[in-house]
Amino acid sequence: MKKIAILVASIVAATSLVTMTAPAANAAVKCAKATAKAHTPGKVAQPTKAANPLPKKFTFTTNCGVIEVSLNSKAPITITSLAALIKGKYYDNSLCHRLTTQGLFVLQCGDPTLTGAGNPTGWKGYLDENLPKNATNNYPTGTVAMANSGPGTNGSQVFFVYDNTTLGPNYTIWGKITKGLDIVQYIAKQGAITQDANGKIVYAGDGFTAQPVQIISAKVS
Repeated sequence: MKKIAILVASIVAATSLVTMTAPAANAAVKCAKATAKAHTPGKVAQPTKAANPLPKKFTFTTNCGVIEVSLNSKAPITITSLAALIKGKYYDNSLCHRLTTQGLFVLQCGDPTLTGAGNPTGWKGYLDENLPKNATNNYPTGTVAMANSGPGTNGSQVFFVYDNTTLGPNYTIWGKITKGLDIVQYIAKQGAITQDANGKIVYAGDGFTAQPVQIISAKVS
């Protein structure tokens, strides 16, 4: 796991040292330099029941702009859990660690360790909610859902869908982007990158974001 974090750190550093030709981008979106590093976040108590009333919106302030997500009341445990993490500053100063650009069109965030396996310390995975039908484009543009490693393993990792995507109906849908979809699409246009066997940074269909994305802060409303 540590090797993955080191690889990500080296890619972040290298993107400021090399010039790569990326697709044309939305000039309206501008990103500040990302300064976050892989870290172990502070502990947050896991909620034991759904909040009542539920919050209506999450706001993620990133180095590329503000992303607002309206919340779906059909995923009360998920929303309550994420709200607890946000209030506990779990996401603050963390990097989004994955972008997919071929077949699946998602930006994945919520793992401050940058290992791809990070979840809140001491938490038990919570149940899936509001699963879509097994159909084409069942995760449409603007959807926000939970990443997981199997049934009932939800934690802190989430993904933002920037173009219509078809997946198995296994990922809790908990929100919809109401502001900042252009930001996620801009990030996607910059591409995903990884390192090849020779240590060279190359574009890939699944990798780290070529444009580093930092969640500076998040809030619940």
